[in-house]
Amino acid sequence: MVMELELDQNLAPQYGAQQTLKVSARLVAANHVLELSSQALQQAIATELHDNPALELVEVPTCGVCGTALHGSICPNCIQRQKTGPQAAGVGDAASNFDDLRDRRGSEDDEFDPLTRVASEQTLAEKLLADLGAILASADLPIAEYLIGSLDDKGYLGARLENIAYELGTDVDAVQAVLRVLQAQDPVGIGARNLRECLLLQLDHLAERGLSQPFAREIVSLYLTELGEHKFARIAADLKISTEQVSDAWEFVKQKLNPHPAHGFSPTNASDRDTRAMYITPDVVITRGSDGFEVDVVESHRFALRVNPLYTRLAADLRRGAESMSPEEKQHVQQYAGRAKMFIANITQRRQTMFKITTCIVEQQRAYLEHGVRALQPLSRARIAQQIGLHESTVSRATASKYVMLPNGEVIPYAHFFTPSLGVKDVLKEVIEKEGRPMSDSDIVARLQEQGIHIARRTVAKYRAQLKILPSGLR
Repeated sequence: MVMELELDQNLAPQYGAQQTLKVSARLVAANHVLELSSQALQQAIATELHDNPALELVEVPTCGVCGTALHGSICPNCIQRQKTGPQAAGVGDAASNFDDLRDRRGSEDDEFDPLTRVASEQTLAEKLLADLGAILASADLPIAEYLIGSLDDKGYLGARLENIAYELGTDVDAVQAVLRVLQAQDPVGIGARNLRECLLLQLDHLAERGLSQPFAREIVSLYLTELGEHKFARIAADLKISTEQVSDAWEFVKQKLNPHPAHGFSPTNASDRDTRAMYITPDVVITRGSDGFEVDVVESHRFALRVNPLYTRLAADLRRGAESMSPEEKQHVQQYAGRAKMFIANITQRRQTMFKITTCIVEQQRAYLEHGVRALQPLSRARIAQQIGLHESTVSRATASKYVMLPNGEVIPYAHFFTPSLGVKDVLKEVIEKEGRPMSDSDIVARLQEQGIHIARRTVAKYRAQLKILPSGLR
């Protein structure tokens, strides 16, 4: 991104004539658009469309899995992925998600119908009914069916227990007992009646697995609104702790808890149902083409912005010196048409910047894309910035809170490309999975040293906690 500066002359009499450099308003706006996440960008576009009559949105139907523009009702990217299979997609278990698509195709001459997979997948309601059917007494199943049928799209229970008891002709205690059983099912947080209860259920679940944060439960229970408003100082004063401890609790909540437990449910990713990334749409898709890896900024397919044709015509009339408009009308057209053009230019620049950065990352991390996380190379944002001629802060803005889909179908944050410890974590996870008897952290250190990986015991403990693996005494 080219640095744009404006020369400003300060004529304040007490200081005399002074000249200062200021960053241009266009650069500030472009940087703001660049650092927005996918969801925040959609909100910014919606706000601009509402506020600017000169801006128009041309909607493009896109795939709900990878974000690629649909051809009719078919996603060419996902179809190609299931045709090529895991060998062409690269190594990784995520590619096997497409195997069942290929197996159900039948004859090669038959046209593949993607709806066959949708029809064959087990819905969340079906899964919950099956799970509860194996636990509850037959007399409680009507209550379970009513509760599951009352869940909203986020997985929250929208009906009052008293109303359910009245409808079914039973007592509230019986409904409450079945609800507790429902809330103990996967995905964690299902059946909660509000956000606070959903988060507390997940905190309890993590605590049972040995993963907890000292103040997270108390803060969520008593100060959830203040936490969302980032009133860390007030929370810290009430609880007599430091603002850093409140900030740590906030980071734990953001990273570990899922406010919408029903989102992203799929029977093909059961191990990932309790992660926040399971319903994230990637900003960029990396695919394997005939000439190597290809980069596609999918948001360019999700929508197209343009200046309203009426405002384009009025702006052209202004340039030709039209006299039919009043000064107020001229100012209105110039203001909103120029604002729309600048907004579109910033969106376009965002796409180009993300494409350049991702292309450079692909060149540097080709081994990772071909062979998996253990081939991840040390890489810094400064190195990427130097190679493509951008400032390091620009690379940081372009990769923060954004996600990329790898050729094997896995969606990861950009930060993974700059985290070489992921390869060590993968080896550590494999060592523990094959340990036989539970190994202490010191034993794991010795085993890793045999494989040429030299890290301290406290580092093993930290990585193990990040992988949500219990200590040896609890495994």
